Amino acid sequence: MKQSRFNLPIPYGWFAIAIADQLAIGDVKPLHYFDRELVLFRTESGQAKLLNAICPHLGAHIGHGGEVHGESVACPFHGWEYNGDGYCTQIAYAKAMPPKVDGKQIIQSYPVVERNGVVWAWYHPDNIDPLFEVDLVEEFNSSEWTVPFIREWDINCPVQEAAENAVDKAHFAYVHTADAVPEGVVTVDAHRRTTHLDSRGPGFNDNGERVAGAEPIFSHLQSVNVGAGQTWQRFSGIFETVMMGTVTPIDADSFRLRFIFTQPKANTAEKGVFAQGFMDEICHQVEQDIPIWDHKHYQPTPLLCDGDGPIAQFRKWFSQFYADGAPQQ
Repeated sequence: MKQSRFNLPIPYGWFAIAIADQLAIGDVKPLHYFDRELVLFRTESGQAKLLNAICPHLGAHIGHGGEVHGESVACPFHGWEYNGDGYCTQIAYAKAMPPKVDGKQIIQSYPVVERNGVVWAWYHPDNIDPLFEVDLVEEFNSSEWTVPFIREWDINCPVQEAAENAVDKAHFAYVHTADAVPEGVVTVDAHRRTTHLDSRGPGFNDNGERVAGAEPIFSHLQSVNVGAGQTWQRFSGIFETVMMGTVTPIDADSFRLRFIFTQPKANTAEKGVFAQGFMDEICHQVEQDIPIWDHKHYQPTPLLCDGDGPIAQFRKWFSQFYADGAPQQ
């Protein structure tokens, strides 16, 4: 058996499972998140629903060939229908509902909300109800901001390992060739972690391309972590951009990362070029990190120095999202 490089559990929280406008009424989609086979569907009334995907009748995967019937999804094998709460609502060929089925939740369901153009599901290994909410990011709900630009990656490490990069100051110089990493003002309030900082970023030419020696861009960043699964950032300065990062565990050792950007529609063409160059640079930096994430091993008691940044404090904050109390450092 292959040994894990990490031995960290899947954290709990709200996690993005789909882009909302990519799930039409009547759609049925197979998903694999939280190391589980799942089925996502949109009912005829427009509600997004998420269930465990394996039919308890004879084991078919409802996400492969299932159909929406009203407010339920029908298994492709024998047509058993299940509503969004995991109750069997109809067995068309049965004379009576089996006693073990009638009035009972027989498939696990997950709380789902749609916010900021994203479908979010609440995961907790002990099936505890949501303990906090998804942040509403106003720009993603405003007609004055652009249709989001989305980038997506599947990454072979746990959520915590990648999330630590935000506080790992030294890696910015060695991986991203940054001249300096400014100190931010950090506040922590239960499941929320907020950073405000002023920074000097790389300069770009008139085509939005990063150029060594160009005049740097000075900006302000507000960065917010909301649990283990949602981050969002507001960049302001020579241009404005809002980015939402969604982080969804595929299993304990991998996750899907999405960066979702929007800009003011009132941006000038010049500001739009700068903003596009900035977005490209953010994505480029992630792609610089991925080869390291794909091969690193979790160090539960790392040897740290005074230039590393508040890694231990970040791990202490993040550990609250492990139901079994995973080690903090």
